[in-house]
Amino acid sequence: MKKLTDNRPGLNRHILAALACAAAATGASAQSAVDAYNLSQSELRGTARFMSMAGAFTALGGDLSTLNQNPGGIGVYRGSDIGFTFDVNMMNAKTSGILGGKSNSNTKCDVNNFGYVGTINLGNTGLQTISWGVSYSRLNSFNRQYSGVGMPLQTSLSNYITTFTDGYDPGALFDDGSQNNPYEDYSDNAPNWLSILAFNGGLITPQVGVDQEGNPYETDVYSGLFQYQDVDDGAGHTIPATTGTGNMAVTESGYTDEYSINFGGNVSNVVYWGLGIGITDMGYTQNSTYVENLNSADVPVDGDMGTTVGNGGFQMTNWKHTSGTGVNVKLGLILKPINELRLGIAVHTPTYWSMTTSYNADVSLRFSSGFQGYNETPTATYDWQMRSPWKLMFGVAGVIGGRGIISADYEYQAYNGMRTSEADGTEIDYFTGDIKDYFKASNTIRLGAEFRVTPQFSIRAGYSYTSSNIKEDVENSNIQVYTSGTNPAYTFDTNTQYITCGLGYRFSGFYADLAYVYKHRESTYHAFTSFQDYDGYWTDAPSAKVTDGNSQLVFTIGYRF
Repeated sequence: MKKLTDNRPGLNRHILAALACAAAATGASAQSAVDAYNLSQSELRGTARFMSMAGAFTALGGDLSTLNQNPGGIGVYRGSDIGFTFDVNMMNAKTSGILGGKSNSNTKCDVNNFGYVGTINLGNTGLQTISWGVSYSRLNSFNRQYSGVGMPLQTSLSNYITTFTDGYDPGALFDDGSQNNPYEDYSDNAPNWLSILAFNGGLITPQVGVDQEGNPYETDVYSGLFQYQDVDDGAGHTIPATTGTGNMAVTESGYTDEYSINFGGNVSNVVYWGLGIGITDMGYTQNSTYVENLNSADVPVDGDMGTTVGNGGFQMTNWKHTSGTGVNVKLGLILKPINELRLGIAVHTPTYWSMTTSYNADVSLRFSSGFQGYNETPTATYDWQMRSPWKLMFGVAGVIGGRGIISADYEYQAYNGMRTSEADGTEIDYFTGDIKDYFKASNTIRLGAEFRVTPQFSIRAGYSYTSSNIKEDVENSNIQVYTSGTNPAYTFDTNTQYITCGLGYRFSGFYADLAYVYKHRESTYHAFTSFQDYDGYWTDAPSAKVTDGNSQLVFTIGYRF
């Protein structure tokens, strides 16, 4: 049985296609609002003392981690400090909300932090000390694995691809493996690589028209694999609507590191000030696989024009690697109006990144009709720039009886202020528009406590909560989300919590700290964006909930002199 035309209404397909092509232009580049979001993430990281109190140190200082948080904390030092921190991170990610949720676990060891602070006592009643410090810190580990099967399908990735492929002549998409290579077309009106991949892999098929002489020909309007309604084939038979499920697997690895250089001082034991310069380094790799299993799909006819019906499916794999370096500046103050009270404030400028991204993809397709397809892209490499969110932190801490500390922090992080640009610094308006449409500022509350049981031994605990930085329309899949490269999938966090505790021991200048940190993060994976199809219906893409439950053991050793 053959179905040569798409029976769904399509009066405005070319108009919608033109708009979709303009909006989906990000798919042929290495940057997008989604990339800026993914690469700007940070974690609770630092020394074991810092982490055991959930990072609530904006008003405390006197710890190597404050070089990355509130540089005013370096002014609290009265002597020198050298320390080293490492951790063991036991990660678990579980998918849910689908027919076949899975749990993926792995363990990794990292060097969290090492650094040195030196202090000169000036002996003045005004400016009493000058301190300087250098440190290495791991700000974020991208390591995560998650997978799931049985995501119910209301549409197909192939149908989404048709929305920005319509209008391109099939000859402009055809890859013959030699002379005609559309992947090498870098003109302004070049087709999206995802369109080329889908066309040559068999995910989308040109609809068939008839010329004035009655001869069939391939049009520049395309059909996806998913047929939304039952169709009469014209011979008294009904072709049932397509049904199916989707599977996914994602592996992420990499890091964001910062090398800090800080200067600060102590004014009259009341004002502690600091200035920090951060030099950052990043490496991020993602491997992802997306599979659709379809029944009664609209499949290309092998060796002929048009489509027929088949059962089977396809698999698309994507690889992406991004590396870059950046720089930022931090300013901070801690005020101690009385011995029992400290107030802190810190401002972080955005990190200005220079990035390089490489990516490639392949797709394979097989159906019971006998049609098989395969295509792969070359590897694309792009240079670009990114500006991460700026941060503002406030903190208050109380000292109780000389033995206890209670501290609280608030952090504002302006994700809606991120920017991406070309390698020459030219900002692209629609990337900026996407950032404003998708993201809002996040708010973080950190609480920490420490009690000195004996002069040598301390116990600690903390809690941190970060709100979602995703706008409600995006969380509810009410607007389209555009990605870069050839991977239409994206994962957004909804909230992140840390529960922490720890122990500390001091003896003759030496110190050893141990922390346990539990991280709970909730996210939503989207195989591709929900979108408006040509019949005017908003179609939800397959998605799954992803929950991280990571346990981390952190150990710091150091010496103060």
